[in-house]
Amino acid sequence: MNELEIKFSVAPMMDWTDRHCRFFHRVMTRRARLYTEMLTADAVVFGPRERLLGFDAFEHPLALQLGGADPARLAQAARIGADFGYDEINLNCGCPSDRVQSGRFGACLMREPALVGDCVAAMLGAVAIPITVKCRIGVDAQEPREALFGLVEAVKAAGASAVIVHARKAWLEGLSPKDNRDIPPLDYPLVYALKAAHPDLPIAINGGVVDLTAAPEHLKHVDGVMFGRAAYQSPELLLGVDPLLFGEPAPVADAFEAIEAFTPYIARALERGVRLHDITRHMLGLFAGRPGARAYRQKLAMLAPARGAGLEVLREAVAQVSREFEAMTV
Repeated sequence: MNELEIKFSVAPMMDWTDRHCRFFHRVMTRRARLYTEMLTADAVVFGPRERLLGFDAFEHPLALQLGGADPARLAQAARIGADFGYDEINLNCGCPSDRVQSGRFGACLMREPALVGDCVAAMLGAVAIPITVKCRIGVDAQEPREALFGLVEAVKAAGASAVIVHARKAWLEGLSPKDNRDIPPLDYPLVYALKAAHPDLPIAINGGVVDLTAAPEHLKHVDGVMFGRAAYQSPELLLGVDPLLFGEPAPVADAFEAIEAFTPYIARALERGVRLHDITRHMLGLFAGRPGARAYRQKLAMLAPARGAGLEVLREAVAQVSREFEAMTV
């Protein structure tokens, strides 16, 4: 594959994949490609750039996902992202929220492949890093094969380095953004067919993949697998990414070691005035299914939001699980 490694990635997720979440995920996998939350091109150009775009070098490889439909504005935003040091710029053509519909971007762009091609071309003219596209297989009454293949042909002709396909339609009329993540049926074979039609274009699959052991089966047909909510809600699965998919040891042995490795980052963030809850909210899924996990979550949920909460809160929460774990191993 080319320099853009897409074998495994964690999806861009609004309100979730902020810089604290991404650093935590990177503790558990060195090889996964990480993505920011979607940022609109206008926010990047006119907003507080350091707050929106800042990240730790440890997060690499890291992609910036942009939302927008104005080629010139997207080119400006892409240039800013490249200057910040991102490894990739990804154009969102899949989000079905009301906000993106009103702005004529996100999943709405499935209806305008020529415009998406223009956006990709404009961004490529502004930066020297890869430009990729994340899309659905269609929206509303579109025929999925026609919609998906048409969009991909347009962005490939414009020079896109890869396409990530959420293998569901987006219903912009009649379904909420939440329902759009689950209700439209998955069509993995269509994405496989897309890859067969474009063997020279890296293509990753997204949507409904919740078990890491399913990744190798998908990789028989496409170049990459993108995990979304499963990686966020059960972050320990990331410990299996490097061994299973890349033949390399996991950076840490288990969730307890992951927290220890993450602690210096938390301490630095607290010194900068970041609230503990803003970090630990991304860790609530750890230890799921283990004795003590509920007490761990409750402790963090109740105490981490308090003003001045520090690392002792996290240590107390982890102790809820450690005691149970030690009792079982005696």
